Amino acid sequence: MSKTLFDKVWDSHVVHRITNGPDVLFIDRHMVHEVTSPVAFLGLKNRNVKVLFPEKTFATADHNTPTINQHLPVKDLLSANQLKALEENSKLHGISYWGLGHEKNGIVHVVGPEYGITQPGATIVCGDSHTSTHGAFGAVAFGIGTSEVEMVLSTQCIMQTKPKKMKISIDGKLSKGVTPKDVALFIISELSTSGATGYFVEYSGEVFRDMSMEGRMTVCNLSIEMGARGGMIAPDDKTFEYIKNREFTPKEEKWEKAMKYWSTLYSDKNAIFDKELFFDGNSIQPMITYGTNPGMGISISKSIPTAKNQDGGVKTYLKSLNYMNYSEGESMLGKKIDFVFLGSCTNGRIEDFRDFAKIVKGRKKASNVTAWLVPGSHKVEKAIKDEGLLKVLEQAGFELREPGCSACLAMNDDKVPEGKYAVSTSNRNFEGRQGPGSRTLLASPLVAAAAAITGEITDPRTLY
Repeated sequence: MSKTLFDKVWDSHVVHRITNGPDVLFIDRHMVHEVTSPVAFLGLKNRNVKVLFPEKTFATADHNTPTINQHLPVKDLLSANQLKALEENSKLHGISYWGLGHEKNGIVHVVGPEYGITQPGATIVCGDSHTSTHGAFGAVAFGIGTSEVEMVLSTQCIMQTKPKKMKISIDGKLSKGVTPKDVALFIISELSTSGATGYFVEYSGEVFRDMSMEGRMTVCNLSIEMGARGGMIAPDDKTFEYIKNREFTPKEEKWEKAMKYWSTLYSDKNAIFDKELFFDGNSIQPMITYGTNPGMGISISKSIPTAKNQDGGVKTYLKSLNYMNYSEGESMLGKKIDFVFLGSCTNGRIEDFRDFAKIVKGRKKASNVTAWLVPGSHKVEKAIKDEGLLKVLEQAGFELREPGCSACLAMNDDKVPEGKYAVSTSNRNFEGRQGPGSRTLLASPLVAAAAAITGEITDPRTLY
């Protein structure tokens, strides 16, 4: 029987099927951070239960860590307590812990692939919705809640209803200045933030085959923003080359054995999906959001749509525009901005900093712009320095901060002030997401760089 990639991975991890209920799924990799884990560990303590497979669990500090002066004590009491709890719980249960100051520290969805924790055909969970990032390697990866974190810690299994299957195919070649972030924002704008609810998405076609692994991670990361349970891309030679010889990947004979299995991870020719969608990659342009959810996005050269026939209704749509202080029919080009944020688990990898540097090289940061450039890990930070990108950024008037989630969700000091506009390479533009009253415009690193240089929304294609 023909199977989809998703079926192959999911079905091979089912421990037990409950009649008219969920599947009991074995989890290969469990990643934890300081925000969603303390209550889960407390649950274990109250039940006098140990972590079943600590070697399959990996902990890093990222969500509410400061991005400057990480060598100093964390000032925020709640953040300090959560970081301390994660360190103590990791030590108690024998879990690998990469805290502040550790060379492997970074955003959970950045360091996982960097060190080969993320592998094809694996099931991966984390108490974070953007766990879907790891699907770029052909893994079934999804976010879970705190009670489920406790379940996985104690049993290495989770009960889940099997999602439906969606395939999104995009063929053609991307135009100059169009990045994987633009592809993802385009898809979300077409489907809306609920268009993939109940589905696990497989991305297929020439556009995704041509993407780097960093680009594929960006796309899979944003799957959750259209309501999907997760997203995945079949592993290929790019995948295998990326993960080969990383710390936690198989070596020598074990690598050869793994490759035999990994090479079978693709959707069979006649595999059936519950829904299939097709788009033309040639038509995708640099994107920008203008509202308060990731689905409210348009090509950067277009005008804000009118309220008529908008998802969620006219009243909700106009409320969003009112929050942003925008109006129907306005052009996004030329709109003034105040902040630029480069980073997050969506665009905090070395490729993203290369793109940003490509635009700002030989130019100067606009005086009205505050820029936060935050690498996703210490490995990314080192590469920025080793490749000479730091010098380019500093000559343009930018400063590099230390790794962390930063302004993606403003659980630290990196908060955009009320009423201010931020062009952000992160994943969500909800009301107040980057600080109370802040206004977020989601975009690619290229669009962010162009805005940082000009002080306004600018088509990056005009700068190179």
